[in-house]
Amino acid sequence: MLDTALPELSQVLDALGPSLLRPLTALPERPVPVSGVLIFEPRAPLPPVRDAILLAVGVGTAEARELVGSAAGAGLACLVVKSFGEPVAELVAAARRCGVVLLAADETVAWHHLDAMLSSALAATARPGQAGFAPGGGDLFALANAIAAMVGGATVIEDPQRRILAYSTVPGQAIDEGRRQGILGRQVPAGPDYDEQYRALAQVGRIRRFPAVPGGLPRLGVAVRAGGEQLGSVWVVDAEGCLDAAAEQALAEVADIVSLHLLAARTAVDAARHRRAGLLRRLLADPDSVTEVAPQLGLDPNRPVAVAAFAVDSAHVATRLADLVSLHCEAHYGWHSCALIDGTVYVLLPDAHRELLADIARRAHSALRVPILAALGSLAPELGSVASSRADADLVLRALADRPGEPEPCQVATLEEVWATAALSALAQTLAGHELLRHRLGPPIRAHDLDHGTTYAATILAYLDANSDVSTAAHRLSVHPNTVRYRLSRAEQIFGLDLADPDQRLVLWLRLRLGDQPGW
Repeated sequence: MLDTALPELSQVLDALGPSLLRPLTALPERPVPVSGVLIFEPRAPLPPVRDAILLAVGVGTAEARELVGSAAGAGLACLVVKSFGEPVAELVAAARRCGVVLLAADETVAWHHLDAMLSSALAATARPGQAGFAPGGGDLFALANAIAAMVGGATVIEDPQRRILAYSTVPGQAIDEGRRQGILGRQVPAGPDYDEQYRALAQVGRIRRFPAVPGGLPRLGVAVRAGGEQLGSVWVVDAEGCLDAAAEQALAEVADIVSLHLLAARTAVDAARHRRAGLLRRLLADPDSVTEVAPQLGLDPNRPVAVAAFAVDSAHVATRLADLVSLHCEAHYGWHSCALIDGTVYVLLPDAHRELLADIARRAHSALRVPILAALGSLAPELGSVASSRADADLVLRALADRPGEPEPCQVATLEEVWATAALSALAQTLAGHELLRHRLGPPIRAHDLDHGTTYAATILAYLDANSDVSTAAHRLSVHPNTVRYRLSRAEQIFGLDLADPDQRLVLWLRLRLGDQPGW
């Protein structure tokens, strides 16, 4: 017998929409109740939570075939997997045999995000008589109007940064000056009274009544959450002080629906960012695709653009860096084309804006607490020439990475600022591809040092860097000048060098300055 208190799987899927979860097996004709969401933990047995949705986090399709049987034995409603291109025919067959509904999740949506959306959809669809709020990422302004009509006061929906996402326009409902300013600027005005209200709201899990601030009206507030994450808040003006317990209850009930709308909106934004990143990857790899790619990116192919590049040491941090760069460019320009390619974050800019690049790098360093390298390529005259700007940005990144000494926490440069180091980096890359030429650049002094425990390479390089000044070289090496003279003399004997020959000095300096491999 179906528990009518539980929402049905078909309702949940309708609420989330087809882009997030796709059935791999047909839904049964009978209703499939859903009691909750479980995360798969491979080191523990499946909990006996009947009718739950199991998220197969980190499970490949081959492992999932075994998990299907366990899910059926535990009485779970369905299994959610990500295939990442792996064949699913055998998995689908196993699910059909076991009578378990199999769903495929959008691979670009994080598991914790999917968990939050499913939980919000379950909470929303479990409430009868609220079909007018049909969750699934619809118009937030229409939702604000519906809340205002139901609760009885002018309503705003905000994000955690107090940006106003939507507001109601129901005739006859009073608003105060603070809300009027917020609507005009789409941002709640700053002030200690507002700060205190937001702190208080974040600390409670229920409706909160707030007295009028100077120049304002009393209002009700409720935090909008998905799991432990606060997605925003809803505020309703209580102009006459007549919103009663029924109004509070109504506002509490719609909080879950607002949560689902906000999560769906976030999913749409994430999907759009992922798509734009794919288009940028294609454009940078194949500039001839500009005719097809430019309209999809919303860019004028004849407009000048510059490529900026950001780099960090950690691949995990690079993903977070890409998110930060995307958000900052979106805030500054209203759009972004950002992609993470082989550990480097690339972004298209409509101008060679070094100050913006430096600001993003500083903010990224402050947020991530790791050294940041940021490079700005030259301004390409049109989108089809973007490869040259990317090449410049890559060259500047290598120049920054090759700088001697301890790395600075935040390094930003253009090609004009590091042209000499960039030229050396380009030369090193050229030499690395010409084995014969590389081995004709004098004797392998570093290899000799490695085999014999000597320091001729460092001594010669310090001497040449000091313009052949022995005292300066000795100071840099922290040794006596006579030690430098002795090492130089021995090096000339061992390697057949003539350090008085300017051509030999130049080639030796290039070899020692550019060669990081012991074979050099």
